Amino acid sequence: QVQLVESGGGSVQAGDSLTLSCLASGRTTSIYTIAWFRQAPGKEREFVSAITWSFRRAEYADPVKGRFTISRDNAKNTVYLQMDSLKPDDTGAYYCAAAEVGIARNSDNYNWWGQGTQVTVSS
Repeated sequence: QVQLVESGGGSVQAGDSLTLSCLASGRTTSIYTIAWFRQAPGKEREFVSAITWSFRRAEYADPVKGRFTISRDNAKNTVYLQMDSLKPDDTGAYYCAAAEVGIARNSDNYNWWGQGTQVTVSS
């Protein structure tokens, strides 16, 4: 089993920055990819970004390209999501997810999920 714990959410103004963290524990050797998804009230969960655990390949959803940066620190078993130039549309619960396969934008590919951290961006 893999456990994921997110942190770093909060309430900010448009244009501000936040950095989310996802700490992985347990059978981390099973992890190939870690991703961030988000879910706004009344909307479906959507892919934000993902990074492979070993090869540093990363992908971003179009709405966040150029504003968000994903990175990982294997020594700390932690993946970060640096979010700059935040917009009200970025508001939602952000979830960290881990998969045993390569990067996929479909949440069904991810075996383990964190509990989520709330990000609220006001205009």
